[in-house]
Amino acid sequence: ELEPVGSGAQRGMLTLREVLDRHRGSMVFGRDRLRNESFLRFVLPLAPAAEAAEAVVESAVPLYQDGRPEFYDFDLFQTRPFQGEHDDEPLAALAYTVFDTETTGLNPSQGDQILQIGATRIVNGRLLRGESFEQLIDPGRDISAANTAVHGITNEMVRGQPRIAEVLPAFHAFAQGTVLVAHNAAFDMKFLQLQEQATGLVFDQPVLDTLLLAIVAQPQQASHRLEALTERFGIAVEGRHTALADAKATAELLLRLIPLLEAQGIRTLGQARAAAQQTYLARLKY
Repeated sequence: ELEPVGSGAQRGMLTLREVLDRHRGSMVFGRDRLRNESFLRFVLPLAPAAEAAEAVVESAVPLYQDGRPEFYDFDLFQTRPFQGEHDDEPLAALAYTVFDTETTGLNPSQGDQILQIGATRIVNGRLLRGESFEQLIDPGRDISAANTAVHGITNEMVRGQPRIAEVLPAFHAFAQGTVLVAHNAAFDMKFLQLQEQATGLVFDQPVLDTLLLAIVAQPQQASHRLEALTERFGIAVEGRHTALADAKATAELLLRLIPLLEAQGIRTLGQARAAAQQTYLARLKY
């Protein structure tokens, strides 16, 4: 019960007890006297009825109430073409572009588009507040009232704004030569990757995900959402759910995570990438 769960020789960072607690479950030991057999039973709460689940998916509002869902199905570790460049450099000495996106919805592969990109820079362990990137984008489709309720971006606000093909070259230039950082990076990177064919722009630099790094640094915490982490670390967030505000909050979070990672012997980019890759959540596929 207190041993890390895993498969074969691989072991995760969560114990069986932590997994059960996370899902509000319990474990029951018993014995069938007639068969002279022992058994182990896991008791978990019932999932919502199908009708209720469909209503949640259709409205999309509950998905946002505690922040966007966490996405883990991405190839940031295996297929980045930089092939380990900068892996030996200390985390505290790297230049980072920390960014966030606001979008029309949660399904980039089904036509959702970027509404806003916000980014800031970290150089030599310092957040450069004067160096930022922020741009609204016309998505070429309507923004639902449910999404506007989350990020405050309306159809009127994006009318007349540049399209993504005009904005990405500027953001690509802003991020050039730096390590990309985002919270729940799979979500944001998927939107960028889907634009590669249309724009010819590839964001091929190393990527760090503060969601996974937070799990490495504080594996026992119940939540690693950006909202929970900023509160836990005392990070002030102005304009929550704007891309630039969330990017700045993520940058502050990274600066607080680096000393915690260093205390675990994770001092270089390569070590951070390897540690993130080994987290339980990074191995999930959806």
